[in-house]
Amino acid sequence: MARVLIVGAGLTGSLCAALLRKEAPRPVHLAVWDEAGDSGGRMSTARSPYNPQSTVDLGAQYITCTSHYAKHHQSFYDDLLALGILKPLTAPIEGMVMKEGDCNFMAPQGISSIIKHYLKESGADVCFRHCVTQINLRNDKWEVSKETGPPEQFDIVVLTMPVPQILQLQGDIANSCKQGNASCCPTLSSPVQPLATQSGFRYPSVISECQRRQLESVSYSSRYALGLFYEAGTKIDVPWAGQYITSNPCIRFISIDNKKRNIESSEIGPSLVVHTTVPFGVTHLDHHTEDAEELIFQQLEAILPGLPRPVATRCQKWRYSQVTEAAAHSHGQLTLHPKPFLVCGGDAFTESNFDGCITSARCVLEALKNHI
Repeated sequence: MARVLIVGAGLTGSLCAALLRKEAPRPVHLAVWDEAGDSGGRMSTARSPYNPQSTVDLGAQYITCTSHYAKHHQSFYDDLLALGILKPLTAPIEGMVMKEGDCNFMAPQGISSIIKHYLKESGADVCFRHCVTQINLRNDKWEVSKETGPPEQFDIVVLTMPVPQILQLQGDIANSCKQGNASCCPTLSSPVQPLATQSGFRYPSVISECQRRQLESVSYSSRYALGLFYEAGTKIDVPWAGQYITSNPCIRFISIDNKKRNIESSEIGPSLVVHTTVPFGVTHLDHHTEDAEELIFQQLEAILPGLPRPVATRCQKWRYSQVTEAAAHSHGQLTLHPKPFLVCGGDAFTESNFDGCITSARCVLEALKNHI
């Protein structure tokens, strides 16, 4: 049974795992590793430390399905709607730009419930706080090292974390290989020849030069998200569930999360999330999170004067928020090495939305089928 490792427990990684379990030509042993303490990636949902039923979406707020993807990805939407994981977004969002044929959906149990659903479907061994540091070739297998614990070997590795994190990996993926490697670069048709050195021959790194250029061309926006949790019975008196802000240098979007999900309860306090502008995120990217949180809260009080003090907060720095420039000529995935198989997937190879991740996961699956 082939051992397959998927690095990244976000939407693309979890969906890759679910699709592999369902459509792989033969059984595989699936493992999913993530450096965080929980699944979700940029579809993260945080819980109040005082009441786990009080949650807030720190990443994606809702899902927009265009008429184009309603046809191509209908089965994915139908499944999630039938299970109640997605429901139509009916709460008012001020400033939302809607195009003809678009439909918006929210997740009543938090946006990360989509990822948890796919991980459960996959039956994969999911490990958190597994930060991958090195990938090396060992006897036609990938030996994957992490910050703690011994390295493990896999027949196939799928990388779905942000591209800058892929480029930071050490080992044969970055340095000279101990085995030959025919280039996967689409602009080169002949195998890469060994390079002469004083001590003999060495081979190029797993990532070819043109692939490295493709990966280095990917760019991301950066921003902060601040979640606020309130005591039961607290009233936030605004006529909307979400609002886009255009006149503030710090804040771009505010959502009353329980209101967005049409959840009213006397036992669960309201929760609110603020997403900053990209310029604010870039300017304060390397500042302490606590300092950024205080600045965001000051701006929020100016927009919503009289806002009650929260009982708890959660500030998330999104260094890699949304892809602003995707990898050119990647067509949903980028195969870095054919045997043993190593492939990249995620929104960096399509676009930063739900459908972009579905497209990438399906492209990764098609590339994998020939190697299982």
